[in-house]
Amino acid sequence: MTAPTTPATPSQDPEEASVSQDSEVLAAAAAPIAGPIRSSLASQLGQRLALRLRLRVAGPAVALGVLLLGAPSMFDDYGIGLLSKALALGVLAVSVSVLAGYAGLPTMGQAAPFLVGAYTAGIMGQHGQDLGVVQLLCGTATGAGFAAVTGLVATRTRGVAFLMTTLAIGELAVAVAGRWHSLTGGTDGMYGIPPVRPLPGTTQLDTDGAVYWYVLGACAAVVALVWRVLRSPVGKLLLAGRDHEARMRSAGHPVAVHRWLAYVAAGALAGFGGVLMCTVNAYVSPADGGFATSALVLLAVVLGGATSPLGALFGAGLIVATRDWLSGPFPGHGPLLLGLMFIVAVYALPDGIAGLRIRVPRRWPGRQRLARFRRPQGPRRPDQPERPERRAGSA
Repeated sequence: MTAPTTPATPSQDPEEASVSQDSEVLAAAAAPIAGPIRSSLASQLGQRLALRLRLRVAGPAVALGVLLLGAPSMFDDYGIGLLSKALALGVLAVSVSVLAGYAGLPTMGQAAPFLVGAYTAGIMGQHGQDLGVVQLLCGTATGAGFAAVTGLVATRTRGVAFLMTTLAIGELAVAVAGRWHSLTGGTDGMYGIPPVRPLPGTTQLDTDGAVYWYVLGACAAVVALVWRVLRSPVGKLLLAGRDHEARMRSAGHPVAVHRWLAYVAAGALAGFGGVLMCTVNAYVSPADGGFATSALVLLAVVLGGATSPLGALFGAGLIVATRDWLSGPFPGHGPLLLGLMFIVAVYALPDGIAGLRIRVPRRWPGRQRLARFRRPQGPRRPDQPERPERRAGSA
């Protein structure tokens, strides 16, 4: 019986063995030090990257805010009136952004709760209730109620079916408003609406400048609230239900309820915008909730960015400026200019105007500094292949 043989191992020089042991000792000693340094450096670089992202997000917002704050000194009464209309229409565009961008429900009937909110403000004004805050609350509530009822049917559909369902709801709302003469004034519209008082104890807003500041304050407050909610876990739930509906359902999340609530919230925003439009125009007609209005706000969302409330607001401003101001030198060519703008936006800005500020380079100088504090590697075993050297500029 022969004794088992052991595989021959290559002989190792004593000096090499000593160097290997020293490297292992140094690696073990450096590991507790390199870990905190590496995490601290990564934290600092993460904070710098977050700061850069915040600056890129805040830059357009600050520029838009400066433009809106300086508008009364740069434009005449007609221009200020157009800005007020753009802000009111922008709130409606934000509601479409919530549905199309976050809930995955592109709609063509969001002008219906917009019309309901406008008629609510007009009826209240004609009956002596001219307090702006009360009109905003009531218009928001009626828009949400209208969306809550119609959403029970609309949110059961998806894609083109949802688009057609909301379009039918919008056309039905316009038809009812045009035939209900005793309440809405019929196709002639509702006129003679008195100016509003923003708060108790204030005077009526009887100038274009005063109405502009009122609409700007209300619009800024509601857009900031929407932005904060969409950056919370609520927005993440809507995005997850939009992109991974099957997984969300398997995890126990009521996706249908989430979409219905998003539809109701968008209806409340549309009603809020309708109240502001009634305040600006002092007139409401069924045409304010027609197909043209729904198509324009959907175009505004495409121009600004489907998942950006600020982009939707900016897109609404471009729509109003092109339709009512830029078409002045080209009478009768407003729809042509809007069509050209839409074509350019689809091909040149697939992610909308908001997509221009979220492009962050993949390679940033911090990677090279972070690579210096990688976990130290032990000595290479004789049977281990040699690791290729990484270039200094490789990620």
